[in-house]
Formats: sequence, structure tokens, C-alpha cells
Amino acid sequence: MPTPLLLLPGLLCDARLWRDVTPADAVVADLTRDDSIAAMAGRAVAAMGDTPRFAVCGLSMGGYVALEVVRRFAPRVARLALLDTSARPDTEEQTRRRRGLIALARQGRFRGVTPRLLPQLIHPSRLETPLAEEVMEMADRVGQPAFLRQQAAIMGRIDSRPHLAAIAVPTLVGVGEEDALTPPHLAEEMAAAIPGARLVTFAGCGHLPPMEDPPAVADVLRAWLHA
Repeated sequence: MPTPLLLLPGLLCDARLWRDVTPADAVVADLTRDDSIAAMAGRAVAAMGDTPRFAVCGLSMGGYVALEVVRRFAPRVARLALLDTSARPDTEEQTRRRRGLIALARQGRFRGVTPRLLPQLIHPSRLETPLAEEVMEMADRVGQPAFLRQQAAIMGRIDSRPHLAAIAVPTLVGVGEEDALTPPHLAEEMAAAIPGARLVTFAGCGHLPPMEDPPAVADVLRAWLHA
């Protein structure tokens, strides 16, 4: 019987992120209602009800939450996948940029946030395609209040690097080859620190491989789930 799967979306992402790459019965956590990674992790695990053990897959902000889940609920985590994310806390420059986007959103210019972020989210070859429109529509569905809570949570996250060596479940670390937000060297750092982790690079992808190259990501996740 397949391992139940908990999916953790990234900043300004919803279930659309995972639509084409995972089983239809996977649980997509709601990461829009809390302003801390710890609270997001607790809500996500609660969504699994009394399921004793499950696989966890998170992208970007969802990866930060996945690392919190495996720290706090290790006995329940059967497998871990970390896509386009980092174990590091924000740098001062990253926090400064986040505060600038928060200021725009609070000034009523939330719709201006995603066009500013878009070149960092998807490969340049996809900027003038329907996929770019889907990414912006997804961000609009998440909305400004959730965006503000998510940014607060991201800025307040801990440094997860000291905890990586304690991860004791089959772990996949994946990253888009051209990811500008969480570049491949950050994935390499995590994979090197997690015992037995498998590192996969998605060619021709930016920060959102599940939407950019669904067949490649689906194949990798299927192998991870069933290995």
C-alpha cells in the first residue's frame, strides 16, 4: 500500500503547484493561516489526522515547514522530500528584500508583487507563456493577508543546518538547474549533510519544477515514494 503523502506548498502557492506530479489522494496542507513555521508544521500534521506514518514533500517555504515537521514529529515521518529550498535562515539582504515586498503589499500593490518575483520563480524561457499566468493567478488566490503571514514566518525561521544529520528517513533533495531563489549549491549542501540523501537536479527549470516540468518531477517523486 502506498505511503500517505503530505504536500507543503511554497510562498504564494496552493494545490495547483502539485496538481500534475503527485497522487490525487495526497493531502495538501494549508500554509496560509499562520505566521510562524512551527504553527504551519503543527497545522499540516493535524491535517493527516490519525495516519500513523506518512511521507512529507515541501517546496521552498514548504521545505522549511517539512524540516520543522521532521524535527517535531520524527516518528510519524516515513520519507522526506525537499524541493527548491534551503536549510539556512535568511541573510540580511534576503530579509531586506522581503520587507520591501511586504511594504508594497501593505500599500495596496499586492498585484505588483508577483510580476516582480516571476523572473525568480520560473525559467526565463517560460516568462511569456501561459504557465507564467498560472503562477500569477495562483498567487492571487493565496492573497495579500496570507502573503504577509507567510513572509513573517519565513523571516522568523531557524537555521536547520545543525539538525540535518539527525534525519534518518529516505530523503530526496531536488532543485531546478536555474533556480535563482534557492540555487543548486544550497540543495547540494543539504544532500551532503543528510545521511543517504539522493540529490536530483531538474534541467531547464527555475524555482517551480513541479509546474515547469511535471513529467520529470512526477517520475522522481514516484521513485522516492516507492523505493
